[in-house]
Amino acid sequence: MQLVVARIGRAHGIKGEVTVEVRTDEPELRLAPGAVLATDPAGVGPLTIETGRVHSGRLLLRFEGVRDRTGAEALRNTLLIAEVDPEEVPEDPDEFYDHQLMDLDVVTTDGTEVGRITEISHLPSQDLFIVERPDGSEVMIPFVEEIVTEIDLEEQRAVIAPPPGLIDDRAEIASAREAEAASEDQA
Repeated sequence: MQLVVARIGRAHGIKGEVTVEVRTDEPELRLAPGAVLATDPAGVGPLTIETGRVHSGRLLLRFEGVRDRTGAEALRNTLLIAEVDPEEVPEDPDEFYDHQLMDLDVVTTDGTEVGRITEISHLPSQDLFIVERPDGSEVMIPFVEEIVTEIDLEEQRAVIAPPPGLIDDRAEIASAREAEAASEDQA
């Protein structure tokens, strides 16, 4: 099983270091010196991490064979991919690997079917579940504790408590109309 652990950013300095956007909760394990990572696009790799350090709150890596800024800049936007044992699970019970969440059924707290997780998008501020509804449309669900109340891997489902308008645009429009009507009645 493969797991995207980082995306290479811009070159840092002139000696081949790059900034990386970390996409793993275990960077000390997955992005340690000596780690050999597959890449996307595949033609760039595999890459072996030679050194790593934190500078101004950002992780900097240098790869074997990359000695200058030009070589580092050529790696920009490359995804770094680690091989993970499918049976491996994170130590923290509230953390999940993408492969554990893919294809989970999504239901609301009252049991209403929403759809199935088809993709997980990792954004800087939060992760999003891309959920395919039964009618084929998609909805994005922020993977935050306030909305995703339970992940039940045994039952293969994610339980959500969506705020108004998250999974049904009509609900947001209706609540706005009700609020407008109430303010007119009071006037």
